[in-house]
Amino acid sequence: MQPIKEIRSRTVVLPLADVDTDQIIPARFLTTTSREGLGKQLFHDWRFGNDGEKKQDFVLNKPAANGCKILVAGHNFGCGSSREHAPWALLDYGLQAVISTEIADIFRSNSLKNGFLPIVVNKKCHDWLLNNPGAEVSINVEESTLILPSGDCVKYPIDDFARYCLVEGIDQLGFLQQHEKEIQMFENSRQ
Repeated sequence: MQPIKEIRSRTVVLPLADVDTDQIIPARFLTTTSREGLGKQLFHDWRFGNDGEKKQDFVLNKPAANGCKILVAGHNFGCGSSREHAPWALLDYGLQAVISTEIADIFRSNSLKNGFLPIVVNKKCHDWLLNNPGAEVSINVEESTLILPSGDCVKYPIDDFARYCLVEGIDQLGFLQQHEKEIQMFENSRQ
């Protein structure tokens, strides 16, 4: 994982509520244990027609979405079954964060463990973001703040351990490996 201290980007807006993990990455693409390549399948059934051609009216297929790293989604993003492939697909596509008024607990946990930032904001901020697609925003991970183009600063909740891991660019195993010497000393003292 790469350290994430700040994300600056235009937003791409997917205003649909209750987007579940099967819509993020359909189950038929879960045959891999590799993170690479899943971005091609992100929102597959919404992005592509039965003929495999891109649907021009889908938000991620529009030119304005190119280069956007922040997805603004409708209420209750990431609900449904647990699958790490969902944040993997979002990351592989090039997105680094999702903003909503509610994010499913298991999806949030899987996201944070894999370097994808799920942000919950209040309805007022969310409504503004939904109504201003392409807004240039800044996310400060260390301060847990979202900065809007107006300069308004919105705090978002994130647990301290998850924030530490994102900023350091490590996962839970990497955290434990940082303390290998202390763990070994403890184990040796027990003998």
